Amino acid sequence: MPLLAAVCLSACVRGAAPTPTAAPAHVFVIVMENRSPDEALSGDFVAQLAATYGEASNYHAVGHPSVPNYLALSSGQTWGVRNDSYRELPRQDIGDQLTQANVSWRAYMEGLTGDGCLQSPLPYDPGHNPFAFYGGQCPSNVVPLSDLAGDLGGDTPRFSWITPDRCHDTHDCSVSVGDDWLRQVVGQITGSQAWKADGVLFITWDEDDGSTDNRVLALVVRPGMKHLVTSRAYTHYSLLASVEDLLGVGRLANAAQATPMSDLLQA
Repeated sequence: MPLLAAVCLSACVRGAAPTPTAAPAHVFVIVMENRSPDEALSGDFVAQLAATYGEASNYHAVGHPSVPNYLALSSGQTWGVRNDSYRELPRQDIGDQLTQANVSWRAYMEGLTGDGCLQSPLPYDPGHNPFAFYGGQCPSNVVPLSDLAGDLGGDTPRFSWITPDRCHDTHDCSVSVGDDWLRQVVGQITGSQAWKADGVLFITWDEDDGSTDNRVLALVVRPGMKHLVTSRAYTHYSLLASVEDLLGVGRLANAAQATPMSDLLQA
């Protein structure tokens, strides 16, 4: 992906008050790539999750291509970005929110190396790492995916964002490859005490396969949850609003007006 430097001068809206929600101890988010719901559900493991836990069947990404969607999921706005180029943005994202609120968090990036969050080689993609945009560099909370297993077995952050590499997220590889990757990583999460105690895992896709509808799959995976398919209209802003409510921080930008995914969190 080309990295074209630019400076964003847009203003950012600080958080509105969250809707009171019984907060779980730990929140996990996994973002996959570029598949319609039917394509994503063609994977055996994803289909199993959808048949067991919560599925939002009327969930939409906010644009094309990838970067605006990652920014929406992590800051509540796209900052006027309409392509996959890199630009430095203000530190007005959920990571900055949580740091200021003393809520522990980490973003786990597959393929991240000592070269850093902008220079690590493919199949890592800096455009799929929104925390590289805010402030022009990654905070220390952004770590390689290989750190996840140890954190799940010990001091698990309250918020964990997980980005696969360009193959495992199905951007460059098949749905079956991404499905196998999810089976492994989701198994680690759901096998952990952090999730079993009172956790919630959100899985979504950044955008569909290029349609104007841009409907994508979103799953909510909670211990003891009853299977539910909801047709309520949700977007990436709804997911961010839900996460912010659960973690007890204000809602950023467009998340302030978004409908949280409350039916899937209470089922």
